[in-house]
Amino acid sequence: RFFRGEGPEAGPITLVQRRVFILPTRRGLLFAGILFVMLLGAINYNTSLGYGLVFLLSSLSVVSMLHTYRNLLHLRIKAAPIPPVFSGEPVTVPVILEAPYPRYALDLKLARQPRRVCDLPADGWARVELPMVFNRRGRHPLPRITLRTVYPLGLFRAWAYAQLQTDFLIYPQPAPPTPLPRAPSYHANLSGDRGQGADDFAGLRNYHQGDALTHVHWKASARGQGMVTKQFGGDRAEELWLEFDAVPAADVESRLSVLTRWVLDADQEQLSYGLRLPGREIGLDHGPLHRQRCLEALAVFPGGGRL
Repeated sequence: RFFRGEGPEAGPITLVQRRVFILPTRRGLLFAGILFVMLLGAINYNTSLGYGLVFLLSSLSVVSMLHTYRNLLHLRIKAAPIPPVFSGEPVTVPVILEAPYPRYALDLKLARQPRRVCDLPADGWARVELPMVFNRRGRHPLPRITLRTVYPLGLFRAWAYAQLQTDFLIYPQPAPPTPLPRAPSYHANLSGDRGQGADDFAGLRNYHQGDALTHVHWKASARGQGMVTKQFGGDRAEELWLEFDAVPAADVESRLSVLTRWVLDADQEQLSYGLRLPGREIGLDHGPLHRQRCLEALAVFPGGGRL
């Protein structure tokens, strides 16, 4: 526990006595050395004021040690949901801290990542966003969080580890703009207007989860008619299959990057598209939820990702 902590745990995590460690800082060791020299001088010259000053400063250091230890004690840590990002983009880890009494100058950091310092009010909470960057796609566990404090005098450093049992998703990095496939993986359905174009208003229907918010008829909702979605039609409803084997690339990661770009472009053009990967197929659909399903399938595709 002293070097690695308790390992992954389901949150929230409460810092009890056995989880908080404390040692003198360099400043504290220097302070102890100065006190020792002052004590030798007081003994050598037999000065009562020298003894009093040494004992006063020593008692202050002991009191500061207790305050430093108490600054982390009974702190509760949990993590909010981590939004997925693309490979190479910064990931923001929202950490929620709760405390029954005020805490000052808490230092939080992930391994090999920048630190953040925050204060907590009494019987309150604070949200600390820890940044990090991952260059490997896939689903990753949350790294260990280190909490440290040197409050109030900087003579002692108390620290604790918290590794929450949660994970986050990294999508493949999109390739540069690449034209959508037209043949043989492109299929245009010309059988008539199916209400999935983007040109002409075709009517209203009940709202379904995943519909674009820009298509919601907000005026009807304000009149108390419930959530309805506007349907648009065009000359045809285009259906597009994005296939792993149709990508003109040699290695797996390059193919996934191109497919990621195609998914984003097809979603932006409001096409009905599907995704075909070795061993998995996601049917034709559209909307934010469908885009999320496709990107998640690309993120967890076997192959290990790219550093």
